Amino acid sequence: MSMSLHSQLAFSLATAIGLTCTGCTGPLPWPDSPLYETPINDPNWEPPATTEQAIEAMAGHYAHYDIVAYQGATPNGPLSTFIISYGFTDLIIEGEELVQYDRFCHAEQKANQDFVSTFPDAATQAILPRSTVVEVREVDGEWTIYRPATPTLIGVDGNPDEPLTMDPNDPLINDADGDGRPGVTVFVTLFGFIKGEIYIARREIFQNDVTLYSDGSLRGSVTDDSEQFVIGASIGILNAPNDPDQFRDPGLNPIILIPIADEIDTCEELMANRDELFPPEPQFR
Repeated sequence: MSMSLHSQLAFSLATAIGLTCTGCTGPLPWPDSPLYETPINDPNWEPPATTEQAIEAMAGHYAHYDIVAYQGATPNGPLSTFIISYGFTDLIIEGEELVQYDRFCHAEQKANQDFVSTFPDAATQAILPRSTVVEVREVDGEWTIYRPATPTLIGVDGNPDEPLTMDPNDPLINDADGDGRPGVTVFVTLFGFIKGEIYIARREIFQNDVTLYSDGSLRGSVTDDSEQFVIGASIGILNAPNDPDQFRDPGLNPIILIPIADEIDTCEELMANRDELFPPEPQFR
């Protein structure tokens, strides 16, 4: 999702439905922040001495893992969600600049209530963030990358630099995941018995800041300002406006980029190596 998707994208999605639920278990709290500790640098490591050396050190092919935390309101209390995105990031030297390319493979959702959403891989892989020149800079003796926001549309055509349409009959709405329904489809199950589909369009707007560590990884946090529009739903109770805000705690919105061999370039290979590359997914307590 960073996403990322987010992506930060970076890839980032949250669906919060305002439904009453008599007798349901109350919302669980957020886990402790930060979700993951940063690695300890090798004391013998000599970090880059110049911007040019930093760019050379950071250029490469990375396995991408990011988490974006969202919070919305329901009659049952706050609905907190993590959207966890997997993919690839490539940092390529073009001229004297470092350019970031992202593509996404898979996304998971975790919620603090009895609510499950599934975002199919076809929809995740339909998110195509624009490449962008990143800013390489030294901050307090550490080398960092700032990836600026590059608004990206999913489920609708048009100008990504303009606000997202809110018209369900807009002729620019497309079928991004190719399932015959407008926009992209999210499958939801609420409280174990309400099942349906929500059709959404999104304007992905994420940026991230990462720091170089001696193990070659790049780690930091995602900031997400995406816009979401519910085009429709399979049942009326799910057809409601829904655009939750990011929960702005950097420790709950991490991005981790792990350098990998160029030969690992398919989503199947990435997910087969998930446990070797990344820490466990977070859980609500």
